[in-house]
Amino acid sequence: MTTPPEGLFPITHYTVHAAFDWVFAPSIKEMGFTDFVVREGFCSIRLPMNDRLRFFSGAVCGQALMAAIDTAASIATETTARPGKGAVYQHTHFLRPAANDDFRIKATMRRFGKQAPMSIAA
Repeated sequence: MTTPPEGLFPITHYTVHAAFDWVFAPSIKEMGFTDFVVREGFCSIRLPMNDRLRFFSGAVCGQALMAAIDTAASIATETTARPGKGAVYQHTHFLRPAANDDFRIKATMRRFGKQAPMSIAA
């Protein structure tokens, strides 16, 4: 395990880009996230629409949306001195196909602790 650069955690609005670059896999970085907004217990990111995220029908691939949700949630859990442990649980209902626009993904920690529920909107 590699030690993170000094001052990277907890993640803040000022360190989010360095933390994102250090933590996430190249395939996630290639998704092109922009407009990071971070504060304690919260992360918002924009996923720009691009053809690499679409099916032949024009709808956005659910896997891309889930990766975006997981990214925002992972960042939100690392915004306090008591960082999260392990993966984020996701249960999602897609009500209609997403297409033709950028996405704003917002993750809010409702409670920090052993079982910390989150509120996520995409």
